[in-house]
Amino acid sequence: MTNIYDKINELYDKRREVELGGGDERIEKQHEKGKLTARERIELLVDEGSFIELNPFLEHRCTDFGLEGQKGPGDGVVTGYGKVNGRPIYLFSQDFTVFGGALGEMHAKKIANVMDLAAKNGAPFIGLNDSGGARIQEGVVSLDGYGHIFYRNAIYSGVIPQISVIMGPCAGGAVYSPAITDFVFMVEKTSQMFITGPKVIETVTGEKISPEDLGGAKVHNSISGNAHFRSESEEEVLMMVRQLLSYLPQNNEEKPPRLDGLTENDDRPDLVDVVPFDAIRPYDVRKVVEQVVDEGSFMEIHQDFAKNIVVGLARIKGESVGLVCNQPKFMAGGLDIDSSDKASRFIRFCDSFNIPIITFEDVTGFFPGVKQEHGGIIRHGAKILYAYSEATVPKLTVILRKAYGGAYVALNSKSIGADLVFAWPNAEIAVMGPQGAANIIFAREIQNSEDPEAVRAQKIEEYREKFANPYVAASRGMVDDVIDPRDTRIKIIQALEMLRNKKESRPAKKHGNIPL
Repeated sequence: MTNIYDKINELYDKRREVELGGGDERIEKQHEKGKLTARERIELLVDEGSFIELNPFLEHRCTDFGLEGQKGPGDGVVTGYGKVNGRPIYLFSQDFTVFGGALGEMHAKKIANVMDLAAKNGAPFIGLNDSGGARIQEGVVSLDGYGHIFYRNAIYSGVIPQISVIMGPCAGGAVYSPAITDFVFMVEKTSQMFITGPKVIETVTGEKISPEDLGGAKVHNSISGNAHFRSESEEEVLMMVRQLLSYLPQNNEEKPPRLDGLTENDDRPDLVDVVPFDAIRPYDVRKVVEQVVDEGSFMEIHQDFAKNIVVGLARIKGESVGLVCNQPKFMAGGLDIDSSDKASRFIRFCDSFNIPIITFEDVTGFFPGVKQEHGGIIRHGAKILYAYSEATVPKLTVILRKAYGGAYVALNSKSIGADLVFAWPNAEIAVMGPQGAANIIFAREIQNSEDPEAVRAQKIEEYREKFANPYVAASRGMVDDVIDPRDTRIKIIQALEMLRNKKESRPAKKHGNIPL
């Protein structure tokens, strides 16, 4: 006769069956590819012992194409919630050992359910993607499942942080969910993203390319810009996710976590020597960042994409901040199409989640050229103007050296809403560089002189002294203060403290129409 203990034993048997996924043989194949299982990944991501699984016994109900006789424990995805650094997160982890992680009706239902819970409870949502794509045997139902996920990605955007980790193939419609999320992580050699795979491309266009060259981690981190981070191992990439979460609030109604008890010296005398006085000499703006932020706190985002601008998260006196910095080491720090997109998206993310934005400016202008113009630099550059103008978080700008033309206006000038603008004493703020301006303004005088080069040099210096210095802008209120470079960190700390309770509203509207 059956008793309660028999039923309890049956429960544990079923749970063990679910936890085994596709079975020992398929788990071994997963390991042979250098990949972890869905559950192993979760164990690495969350705090030890904190994961609670949801809907473990959900299975498909398809009876076509031989699926009626096949069991799929958990329907190829593990969902639930846990903690990272002591704070709640919700997640899914696709199980490639069950139906190749392919998404079907119930698979999608599990993901949608846990996304709704994340939004209701105001906690970050993380997707660990490792899937063969739509489950073809289930037909249009699987496509409908993707739609339910995409919809939630979109409506919860800016409400809770959403992070995608690509840990295997991610093809076809499946790539659009990560594309909507805030950050995408990839693993070298084992993760790929593409709309159409190499075989389809070869059939249609005749082009031959490997999956890695088409949609691998390096491609999406450096060329397409579809991914933000990459690492050589799954273990390392999951640690990076944990690190990223440490800078972020749980949702759009909270402020980021603050680290107290720091005892760093705020004087930074080395800043005087980091930026060359000569306006055309390159340098690495990361060295400025390192001198201003808390030691070892800078986490760069999109490091290999659009290198002429540097963006990332850091802490200053324990407070999370977003940094947008021109990089004179590449393209003289000028703005082009890709860097405009990169900066704009990051600015909007920071504004969504109450992270103050600090801009380190050293910009010659928007990058010239037929390719840029025909590629839509006007539209893409306008995104930066839009993003800064729209943002209501504390916004600070430090002009390190050059701030010329429309790029000066675009990069968080007072006119588009900067709370405070500081300039170093060597800063040049002007419609254009002194050389170009002198050649236009004094063209006739230079041409008619006995020594054109000497007169040109004289007029360049005259323009620089008269118009291209920070005191002209400061006298008109466009610069709040001209500061000693060595005081930059102190000035930013004081400004952030002053702006801590900043409140700013925008006209009521459904949403704006950013020039996408």
